[in-house]
Amino acid sequence: MSLIHAIILALVQAFTEFLPVSSTAHLILFPWLLHWQDPGEAFDVALHAGTLLAVILYFFKDWWTLIVCGLGGKYPASAPPAEVMQHKRLFWYMVVGTIPGGILGKLFDKQIEEHLRTPIIIGVSMILVALLMWWADAKAKLTRKIEESNLRDAIGIGTAQAVALWPGVSRSGITIITGLFRGFTREAATRFSFLLSAPLIAGAVASKLPALIKLHKAGGLDLPLSTLAISILVSGVAGYFVIAFFLRYLQTRTLKVFVVYRLVFGIIVLLLAFLQAGAR
Repeated sequence: MSLIHAIILALVQAFTEFLPVSSTAHLILFPWLLHWQDPGEAFDVALHAGTLLAVILYFFKDWWTLIVCGLGGKYPASAPPAEVMQHKRLFWYMVVGTIPGGILGKLFDKQIEEHLRTPIIIGVSMILVALLMWWADAKAKLTRKIEESNLRDAIGIGTAQAVALWPGVSRSGITIITGLFRGFTREAATRFSFLLSAPLIAGAVASKLPALIKLHKAGGLDLPLSTLAISILVSGVAGYFVIAFFLRYLQTRTLKVFVVYRLVFGIIVLLLAFLQAGAR
Protein backbone atom coordinates (compact mmCIF):
# COMPACT_ATOMS: atom_id res chain seq x y z
CA MET A 1 0.00 0.00 0.00
CA SER A 2 1.32 3.42 -0.96
CA LEU A 3 1.70 6.37 1.41
CA ILE A 4 -1.14 8.21 -0.41
CA HIS A 5 -3.47 5.27 0.18
CA ALA A 6 -2.45 5.21 3.83
CA ILE A 7 -3.16 8.92 4.28
CA ILE A 8 -6.55 8.61 2.59
CA LEU A 9 -7.54 5.73 4.87
CA ALA A 10 -6.24 7.62 7.92
CA LEU A 11 -8.53 10.53 7.00
CA VAL A 12 -11.42 8.10 6.48
CA GLN A 13 -10.78 6.68 9.95
CA ALA A 14 -10.64 10.14 11.54
CA PHE A 15 -13.96 11.24 10.07
CA THR A 16 -15.90 8.00 10.40
CA GLU A 17 -14.73 6.99 13.89
CA PHE A 18 -16.35 10.02 15.48
CA LEU A 19 -19.19 10.79 13.07
CA PRO A 20 -22.00 8.20 13.43
CA VAL A 21 -21.41 6.45 10.11
CA SER A 22 -19.20 3.44 11.09
CA SER A 23 -15.42 3.56 10.65
CA THR A 24 -15.26 -0.23 10.32
CA ALA A 25 -17.67 -0.15 7.39
CA HIS A 26 -15.74 2.54 5.55
CA LEU A 27 -12.31 1.00 6.16
CA ILE A 28 -13.57 -2.32 4.80
CA LEU A 29 -15.53 -0.86 1.90
CA PHE A 30 -13.04 1.74 0.64
CA PRO A 31 -10.38 -0.88 -0.30
CA TRP A 32 -13.16 -3.17 -1.61
CA LEU A 33 -14.65 -0.49 -3.87
CA LEU A 34 -11.29 0.86 -5.04
CA HIS A 35 -9.65 -2.58 -5.37
CA TRP A 36 -6.83 -1.73 -2.94
CA GLN A 37 -4.95 -4.42 -1.11
CA ASP A 38 -5.83 -5.19 2.51
CA PRO A 39 -3.50 -2.97 4.61
CA GLY A 40 -3.36 -5.56 7.40
CA GLU A 41 -3.67 -5.54 11.17
CA ALA A 42 -0.66 -3.28 11.78
CA PHE A 43 -2.31 -0.49 9.85
CA ASP A 44 -5.59 -1.03 11.70
CA VAL A 45 -3.77 -0.63 15.02
CA ALA A 46 -2.03 2.53 13.74
CA LEU A 47 -5.35 4.11 12.78
CA HIS A 48 -6.88 3.28 16.16
CA ALA A 49 -3.81 4.70 17.89
CA GLY A 50 -4.42 7.93 15.99
CA THR A 51 -8.06 7.89 17.05
CA LEU A 52 -7.00 7.36 20.65
CA LEU A 53 -4.56 10.26 20.40
CA ALA A 54 -7.37 12.53 19.16
CA VAL A 55 -9.83 11.68 21.92
CA ILE A 56 -7.20 11.89 24.68
CA LEU A 57 -5.96 15.29 23.52
CA TYR A 58 -9.43 16.76 23.12
CA PHE A 59 -10.75 15.45 26.43
CA PHE A 60 -7.47 15.60 28.36
CA LYS A 61 -8.73 18.04 30.97
CA ASP A 62 -12.00 16.10 31.35
CA TRP A 63 -10.20 12.78 31.81
CA TRP A 64 -7.65 14.27 34.19
CA THR A 65 -10.47 15.67 36.32
CA LEU A 66 -12.39 12.37 36.25
CA ILE A 67 -9.35 10.24 37.11
CA VAL A 68 -8.16 12.46 39.97
CA CYS A 69 -11.64 12.73 41.50
CA GLY A 70 -12.48 9.11 40.74
CA LEU A 71 -9.43 7.89 42.65
CA GLY A 72 -10.18 10.01 45.70
CA GLY A 73 -8.46 13.29 44.87
CA LYS A 74 -9.81 16.77 44.22
CA TYR A 75 -9.51 18.68 40.94
CA PRO A 76 -9.66 21.54 40.46
CA ALA A 77 -8.56 22.50 43.96
CA SER A 78 -11.36 25.05 44.24
CA ALA A 79 -14.10 22.59 43.24
CA PRO A 80 -16.95 22.28 45.78
CA PRO A 81 -17.58 18.81 47.29
CA ALA A 82 -20.73 18.27 45.21
CA GLU A 83 -18.81 18.84 41.97
CA VAL A 84 -16.00 16.51 43.06
CA MET A 85 -18.53 13.79 43.89
CA GLN A 86 -20.19 14.30 40.51
CA HIS A 87 -16.84 13.79 38.74
CA LYS A 88 -16.12 10.74 40.89
CA ARG A 89 -19.44 9.15 39.96
CA LEU A 90 -18.92 9.86 36.25
CA PHE A 91 -15.45 8.28 36.36
CA TRP A 92 -16.84 5.04 37.75
CA TYR A 93 -19.74 5.13 35.29
CA MET A 94 -17.10 5.19 32.54
CA VAL A 95 -15.39 2.19 34.12
CA VAL A 96 -18.67 0.27 34.28
CA GLY A 97 -19.58 1.29 30.73
CA THR A 98 -16.30 -0.06 29.37
CA ILE A 99 -16.82 -3.57 30.75
CA PRO A 100 -19.41 -4.96 28.23
CA GLY A 101 -17.39 -3.92 25.18
CA GLY A 102 -14.15 -5.20 26.71
CA ILE A 103 -15.62 -8.62 27.48
CA LEU A 104 -17.42 -9.11 24.16
CA GLY A 105 -14.43 -7.78 22.23
CA LYS A 106 -12.17 -10.31 23.91
CA LEU A 107 -14.60 -13.18 23.29
CA PHE A 108 -15.81 -12.48 19.76
CA ASP A 109 -13.39 -10.11 18.01
CA LYS A 110 -11.73 -12.89 16.00
CA GLN A 111 -15.02 -14.48 14.93
CA ILE A 112 -16.43 -11.12 13.85
CA GLU A 113 -13.23 -10.31 11.95
CA GLU A 114 -13.35 -13.60 10.05
CA HIS A 115 -17.06 -14.02 9.33
CA LEU A 116 -19.02 -10.74 9.48
CA ARG A 117 -16.95 -8.16 7.61
CA THR A 118 -18.91 -8.55 4.36
CA PRO A 119 -20.51 -5.81 2.21
CA ILE A 120 -24.03 -7.24 2.55
CA ILE A 121 -23.88 -7.37 6.36
CA ILE A 122 -22.42 -3.87 6.46
CA GLY A 123 -25.04 -2.48 4.05
CA VAL A 124 -27.93 -3.93 6.05
CA SER A 125 -26.43 -2.66 9.32
CA MET A 126 -25.98 0.83 7.89
CA ILE A 127 -29.67 0.99 6.94
CA LEU A 128 -31.09 -0.50 10.14
CA VAL A 129 -29.06 1.77 12.41
CA ALA A 130 -30.03 4.78 10.25
CA LEU A 131 -33.71 4.03 10.92
CA LEU A 132 -33.01 3.63 14.63
CA MET A 133 -31.10 6.92 14.63
CA TRP A 134 -34.00 8.70 12.93
CA TRP A 135 -36.42 7.33 15.55
CA ALA A 136 -34.22 8.36 18.49
CA ASP A 137 -33.46 11.80 17.05
CA ALA A 138 -37.11 12.56 16.35
CA LYS A 139 -38.96 10.90 19.21
CA ALA A 140 -36.74 10.95 22.30
CA LYS A 141 -36.99 13.66 24.97
CA LEU A 142 -33.60 15.34 24.75
CA THR A 143 -33.29 17.30 27.99
CA ARG A 144 -30.72 15.64 30.27
CA LYS A 145 -27.14 16.87 30.68
CA ILE A 146 -24.12 14.61 31.15
CA GLU A 147 -23.94 15.73 34.79
CA GLU A 148 -27.28 13.97 35.33
CA SER A 149 -25.99 10.58 34.16
CA ASN A 150 -26.45 7.53 36.38
CA LEU A 151 -25.46 3.86 36.58
CA ARG A 152 -28.28 2.74 34.27
CA ASP A 153 -27.02 5.15 31.61
CA ALA A 154 -23.51 3.68 31.92
CA ILE A 155 -24.77 0.11 31.62
CA GLY A 156 -27.08 0.91 28.70
CA ILE A 157 -24.59 2.95 26.69
CA GLY A 158 -21.77 0.55 27.55
CA THR A 159 -23.83 -2.40 26.29
CA ALA A 160 -24.57 -0.45 23.10
CA GLN A 161 -20.85 0.11 22.66
CA ALA A 162 -20.38 -3.67 22.76
CA VAL A 163 -23.02 -4.07 20.01
CA ALA A 164 -20.86 -1.79 17.84
CA LEU A 165 -18.45 -4.69 17.34
CA TRP A 166 -20.93 -5.75 14.63
CA PRO A 167 -19.61 -4.25 11.36
CA GLY A 168 -21.60 -1.31 10.02
CA VAL A 169 -23.27 -0.43 13.33
CA SER A 170 -20.90 2.46 14.31
CA ARG A 171 -19.64 2.78 17.86
CA SER A 172 -20.38 6.48 18.08
CA GLY A 173 -23.70 6.02 16.28
CA ILE A 174 -25.18 3.32 18.50
CA THR A 175 -23.93 4.88 21.75
CA ILE A 176 -25.32 8.30 20.79
CA ILE A 177 -28.64 6.67 19.86
CA THR A 178 -28.78 4.95 23.24
CA GLY A 179 -27.94 8.22 24.97
CA LEU A 180 -30.80 9.93 23.13
CA PHE A 181 -33.23 7.21 24.19
CA ARG A 182 -31.97 7.77 27.75
CA GLY A 183 -33.08 11.40 27.39
CA PHE A 184 -29.69 13.11 26.97
CA THR A 185 -29.34 16.14 24.75
CA ARG A 186 -27.54 15.42 21.48
CA GLU A 187 -24.36 17.10 22.71
CA ALA A 188 -24.46 15.30 26.09
CA ALA A 189 -25.04 11.91 24.46
CA THR A 190 -22.12 12.54 22.09
CA ARG A 191 -19.79 13.73 24.86
CA PHE A 192 -20.62 10.63 26.94
CA SER A 193 -19.99 8.48 23.87
CA PHE A 194 -16.61 10.05 23.11
CA LEU A 195 -15.42 9.87 26.72
CA LEU A 196 -16.46 6.22 26.88
CA SER A 197 -14.58 5.42 23.67
CA ALA A 198 -11.12 6.18 25.10
CA PRO A 199 -10.72 3.15 27.43
CA LEU A 200 -12.06 0.71 24.84
CA ILE A 201 -9.85 2.03 22.03
CA ALA A 202 -6.86 2.03 24.38
CA GLY A 203 -7.59 -1.58 25.33
CA ALA A 204 -7.89 -2.62 21.68
CA VAL A 205 -4.57 -0.98 20.79
CA ALA A 206 -2.81 -2.38 23.86
CA SER A 207 -4.06 -5.92 23.21
CA LYS A 208 -2.66 -6.00 19.66
CA LEU A 209 0.53 -4.03 20.18
CA PRO A 210 2.74 -6.78 21.71
CA ALA A 211 2.13 -9.15 18.80
CA LEU A 212 2.86 -6.41 16.28
CA ILE A 213 6.10 -5.42 18.05
CA LYS A 214 7.14 -9.07 17.94
CA LEU A 215 6.21 -9.22 14.25
CA HIS A 216 8.25 -6.08 13.53
CA LYS A 217 11.32 -7.48 15.26
CA ALA A 218 10.98 -10.62 13.17
CA GLY A 219 10.83 -8.53 9.99
CA GLY A 220 7.27 -9.53 9.22
CA LEU A 221 5.56 -6.11 8.90
CA ASP A 222 4.26 -5.34 5.42
CA LEU A 223 4.23 -1.57 6.01
CA PRO A 224 7.25 0.61 6.87
CA LEU A 225 7.23 2.26 10.28
CA SER A 226 7.27 5.70 8.65
CA THR A 227 3.94 4.98 6.95
CA LEU A 228 2.43 3.78 10.22
CA ALA A 229 3.70 6.88 12.05
CA ILE A 230 2.29 9.25 9.42
CA SER A 231 -1.03 7.39 9.53
CA ILE A 232 -1.21 7.83 13.32
CA LEU A 233 -0.44 11.55 13.02
CA VAL A 234 -2.96 12.20 10.24
CA SER A 235 -5.70 10.21 11.97
CA GLY A 236 -5.02 11.92 15.31
CA VAL A 237 -4.90 15.51 14.03
CA ALA A 238 -7.92 15.14 11.76
CA GLY A 239 -9.84 13.26 14.46
CA TYR A 240 -9.26 16.10 16.95
CA PHE A 241 -10.90 18.62 14.63
CA VAL A 242 -13.75 16.23 13.78
CA ILE A 243 -14.59 15.89 17.50
CA ALA A 244 -14.59 19.68 17.92
CA PHE A 245 -16.77 20.17 14.83
CA PHE A 246 -19.29 17.46 15.72
CA LEU A 247 -19.85 18.68 19.28
CA ARG A 248 -20.46 22.23 18.03
CA TYR A 249 -22.66 20.97 15.21
CA LEU A 250 -25.00 19.12 17.58
CA GLN A 251 -25.55 22.19 19.74
CA THR A 252 -27.91 23.56 17.09
CA ARG A 253 -28.58 20.74 14.60
CA THR A 254 -30.09 17.27 14.43
CA LEU A 255 -28.69 13.95 13.17
CA LYS A 256 -30.83 13.91 10.01
CA VAL A 257 -27.92 14.40 7.61
CA PHE A 258 -26.23 11.29 9.04
CA VAL A 259 -29.47 9.31 8.80
CA VAL A 260 -29.71 10.17 5.10
CA TYR A 261 -26.02 9.43 4.51
CA ARG A 262 -26.29 6.01 6.15
CA LEU A 263 -29.40 5.10 4.16
CA VAL A 264 -27.91 6.13 0.82
CA PHE A 265 -24.53 4.55 1.55
CA GLY A 266 -26.12 1.31 2.75
CA ILE A 267 -28.35 1.03 -0.33
CA ILE A 268 -25.43 1.68 -2.68
CA VAL A 269 -23.31 -0.95 -0.94
CA LEU A 270 -26.09 -3.55 -1.21
CA LEU A 271 -26.68 -2.77 -4.88
CA LEU A 272 -22.98 -3.09 -5.70
CA ALA A 273 -22.69 -6.30 -3.70
CA PHE A 274 -25.65 -7.90 -5.48
CA LEU A 275 -24.40 -6.71 -8.91
CA GLN A 276 -20.97 -8.19 -8.25
CA ALA A 277 -22.51 -11.44 -7.03
CA GLY A 278 -24.70 -11.61 -10.15
CA ALA A 279 -21.73 -11.02 -12.45
CA ARG A 280 -19.87 -14.08 -11.15
